[in-house]
Amino acid sequence: MTLAHPYFLILLAALPLLSWWKRRRGQAAFLYSSTQLVKDFADISRWSAARVLALLRWAALVLFIIGMARPQFVESETTVRASGIDIVAVIDLSTSMAAEDRGFTIRGEQVNRLAVAKEVLKKFVDKRPNDRIGIVAFAGNAYIAAPLTLDHAFLLQNIDRLDFGTISEDGTAIGSGLSAALNRLREVKSKSKIVILMTDGQNNAGKVPPLTAAEAAEALKVKVYTIGVGTRGMGRMPVVDQFGRKRYAPAPVDIDEKTLTAMAEKTGGKYYRADSADTLRKIYDEIDKLERTEIETKKYVQVAELFPWVVIPGLLFLLTEILLGNTVWRKLP
Repeated sequence: MTLAHPYFLILLAALPLLSWWKRRRGQAAFLYSSTQLVKDFADISRWSAARVLALLRWAALVLFIIGMARPQFVESETTVRASGIDIVAVIDLSTSMAAEDRGFTIRGEQVNRLAVAKEVLKKFVDKRPNDRIGIVAFAGNAYIAAPLTLDHAFLLQNIDRLDFGTISEDGTAIGSGLSAALNRLREVKSKSKIVILMTDGQNNAGKVPPLTAAEAAEALKVKVYTIGVGTRGMGRMPVVDQFGRKRYAPAPVDIDEKTLTAMAEKTGGKYYRADSADTLRKIYDEIDKLERTEIETKKYVQVAELFPWVVIPGLLFLLTEILLGNTVWRKLP
C-alpha cells in the first residue's frame, strides 16, 4: 500500500480550522421573537438535521482528500527484459581481511581490506543497474549473502551487513566460495556469467579444492575473475594492547597468486593484484567493460489504483447530505 501524492494529506490538518471558522460565522436560518415557540423541537432539529448533515459533509471531504492522495496497492509482478550479464561477487570474510594496509583508505581515512572491498563493490553495483548481481561470502565455509537480483537497493543493504563473525568458522575456503557462486549461476539461462572472487590468503578450509571448482566453472561456461587483496610484503594487523590502545603488528601477506591465476585462466577470466584501494577501483573499472547480453527477469511493477474505493463512498455521503438537506431536513430560507 502506498500513496502517489501523499502531500495532499496536509489538507486534512486544515479541516479542524475550517470547521472552527464555519461555526464562528454561522447564523440562524430563521429568527423568532421567542424561543418558547420552538422549544418542543429545538433539540431534535439541532441533532438530527444539523449534526448528521455536517457529519456527512465532513466525511465526504475527508474521503475526497484521501482520494486526491491516490492510494495504490502494488501486488503483482511482470516479466521485463534487462540488458546485462549475471554476476556473482565472492568476498573473503576471514579475520586476515581486518588488516589495515597502507594505501587502503576511503576518503582519506585508514580502513581495513574488507571495508575497501565492500566500498568498491558497491560502486561497481551502482554502475551496472541492468545486471543481475548476487553476493557470496566465505571464511571457513561459504553462504549466500544475496541471490541474483536486479533489486540493487536490497543488494547494497546486504553488502553493508557483511562483517567479521558473520561466519562462525574462520579460515579461507576459496573452493567452497566459488562452488556456492556456481550453484547460483548453474540454472540461469544467460549467455554471459561472471564470478568476481576476492581473497587475501590461501585455501585452507572447505571440502572443495579451488582448481576443482574452477574446472566446474569451465564446464558451466562461467568466467572467473580473481583478485588478490593486500599490500605486497608485510601487512598491518590492528591489535589492542593492555591499555586499550590501538597498535599495528606486522603480518605477512600470503596470497596464493599461482592458484588464483590458474583458476582465472582455466575459465577465460583474469587474475588481478589489488595492493591499494586505487588499484582495486581500477580493477573493477576494467571488469566493468565486460560484454553484455539481454535476459528476462521478474520485477514488481503492476499498480492497482484504490482511489475509486475512497472517492465513491465520498460521493455517496455528499449526495445523501444534499438529498436529506433538500427534502426531509430542509431548512427554512
